Amino acid sequence: MKGSCLCGAVEYEIEQLDMPIVHCHCNTCRKAHAAMFASTAGVMREHFRWLRGEEKLTAFESSPGKLRHFCSICGSHLVAERPTQPHVIVRVATLDEDPNRKPAMHIWCSHDVSWLQDKQDTPSYEEWQPSR
Repeated sequence: MKGSCLCGAVEYEIEQLDMPIVHCHCNTCRKAHAAMFASTAGVMREHFRWLRGEEKLTAFESSPGKLRHFCSICGSHLVAERPTQPHVIVRVATLDEDPNRKPAMHIWCSHDVSWLQDKQDTPSYEEWQPSR
């Protein structure tokens, strides 16, 4: 399964997702992704490889020992890692194909902020709202 950044400068490939898909609501994921949560899954290092653009990556240590890797051109957050762990944490939204898995859980919901919570009464549309 391949993945890439928004501009296409960085590409990676994984053999499989080795851990469940999780929606992380922590403050750092929310800020790093500018979204209400980040969808992640662990991939063992032996099942992950960069295909191109690795030299275009930049890293940010968002908490002690945790590196978040971003494309230096478009800013897409592709993976995070703790170098001492045997896996990397892939940002599932950067996969170029459907992993054919459903999320297993939401975590760090204690960090949710009220204005980002998706309420059942919030209208939704297939594309743009009808008035556009």
